[in-house]
Amino acid sequence: MIRLLVPLSLAAVAALVLGGGWLAPYDPTSTAGASWQPPNPAHLLGTDALGRDVWSRVLAGGGRLLTVSVAAALCASALGIAGGLVAGWSGGPLARLLTACADFLLALPSLLLALVAAIALPWQTAVVVATVCGGAPLTLRVVRDAVRTIRTSGYVEAALLRGEHTASVLLREVFPAMRGLVSADLGLRLVVAIQVCAALGVLGLGATPPAPDWALMLRENMTGAATNPWAVAAPAIALGATTVLFALAAQLSFREHEDRRPRRKAQKEANHA
Repeated sequence: MIRLLVPLSLAAVAALVLGGGWLAPYDPTSTAGASWQPPNPAHLLGTDALGRDVWSRVLAGGGRLLTVSVAAALCASALGIAGGLVAGWSGGPLARLLTACADFLLALPSLLLALVAAIALPWQTAVVVATVCGGAPLTLRVVRDAVRTIRTSGYVEAALLRGEHTASVLLREVFPAMRGLVSADLGLRLVVAIQVCAALGVLGLGATPPAPDWALMLRENMTGAATNPWAVAAPAIALGATTVLFALAAQLSFREHEDRRPRRKAQKEANHA
C-alpha cells in the first residue's frame, strides 16, 4: 500500500507545484481582505499579516523552493556519482585523494556554509553550494563502495575480457546495477536541499517579499500565529509533508534496490555465461 501511496502523493505534490499558481483563488502577492482573518468561506485558511489569502500563497509557494531544491540535489548527486565511479573503479592514490576531498567537505557545517554563501551570492546559488558541499561527498562514498563490490561481479569481468573500454563498462554494466541506490541517494540529497532552502527562508536570506514561498510565510506570519494559526501551520505542514514524502520515496527506492539486486545479478551472470 505504501509503495502505491508514496508515488501518488509525490505526483499530487508535483501537480500542485506546477499548477498551484493557476489554482489559487486570489493573487498570492496582493491584498485580498483584512489582516489576520480566521478561516471563513471567502478565505479557506484565512489571511496573513498583509491581508493576503493564505490558501493562495500555499498553493503558489512551493514552486520556486522545490525547483531550486531539485537543481541543487541533481548537482550534488551528479558530482558525487562521477567522483564515486572514479574512486571506486580506479583505487590507489586517485581514490584516496577524492576520498580526502570528500572528508574535508564533510567537515564543513552545511548550514553555516549556506549562510555565508547567501550573504555574498544569490540565495539559489547558496542552496546549490551548500547541498553540493554537504551532499556530494556522501554520494561519492556510497557510489564508491557500491562500485568496489560490483567490480568483482562475473558480468563485469566478462565485459572486461571482451575488451570493452572502461567508460563503456561503467556506463553499461556498473551504473545500471546501482540505479536504485542512486535514486534513493538522490532523494536524500533533495531532502537536505529542501531543509537548506527552508532554513534560509526562515532566517530572511531566502526568497524576498512579496513572493509566495512556504519558508518566507513562516517568517512573515510568526507574530500573528495566535490570531490566525493557519498562516503558519499551513506552510509548515506543506514543508513537512513534502520532505517526509521524498524521504519515504528514497527509502522505498533503496528497499527495491536491495530486493532486486540478487535477481539482477543472477540474470546478468546467466546472460554472460
